[in-house]
Amino acid sequence: MCEKMLELKNLRKIYRTGRGAVQYEALKGISFDAFAGDFIAIMGESGSGKTTTLNIIASLDTATEGNVIIGGTDISNMGNREICRFRREKLGFVFQDFNLLNYFTVKDNIAFPMVLLNKNKKEIDERVRELAERTNITGLLDKYPYEISGGEKQRTAVARALVCRPALLLADEPTGALDSKNSDQLMELFQTFNELGQTIIMVTHSVRSASKAKKVLFLKDGVIGASLEKGGAKDEAFENGIADFLYSAGKQVAGR
Repeated sequence: MCEKMLELKNLRKIYRTGRGAVQYEALKGISFDAFAGDFIAIMGESGSGKTTTLNIIASLDTATEGNVIIGGTDISNMGNREICRFRREKLGFVFQDFNLLNYFTVKDNIAFPMVLLNKNKKEIDERVRELAERTNITGLLDKYPYEISGGEKQRTAVARALVCRPALLLADEPTGALDSKNSDQLMELFQTFNELGQTIIMVTHSVRSASKAKKVLFLKDGVIGASLEKGGAKDEAFENGIADFLYSAGKQVAGR
């Protein structure tokens, strides 16, 4: 049986005014599980709660109610120091705007999370070299982020996110700043690492990007409104299925 990598239990997120009155309920009871080797895409309109959900999984935000359990560890009530350590060891992040350190080389950007964990130089060098080869950026290791393209920056960010072998790779609109060619290359890279066993949770607006996942969750008004499983479908067929679902959902809303 596959190991359960992530459990979200009845997550609620309420934003309040300075006087404590409820201003906005972003999440209204989100629950789902992810198992080792899953690749889940989360879709929804702006304000649906998808980025809030990802930020709570990432421990960058806290839920008002509910639990986040990662690899059997409930992170919901961890202190700051404990959660920082957990985040470094167990989570990898890929952001839309890359978040690279401009005055670090590509090599140093990738290595940085391992340096923070006091890994030895030999282990760091071997891991960086391995990931550079897999992400096709070996020839860029001595360059700086301002010297490379957007697609190369994002592949660097992927290598950095994976360098500590995280339990979860979390991606927030990872193709949002890329053209179609680099978007496709990045998603193929995600699929390759997923096939090697990496569990991935990704927020995206892109139907094409979502079609590379194994499952899509559709958020609406702070709840999971529906989900689609890829099963044995090819990427193109799954892309059409996602598009058809969104079209049908849009027609239902328009017909109210």
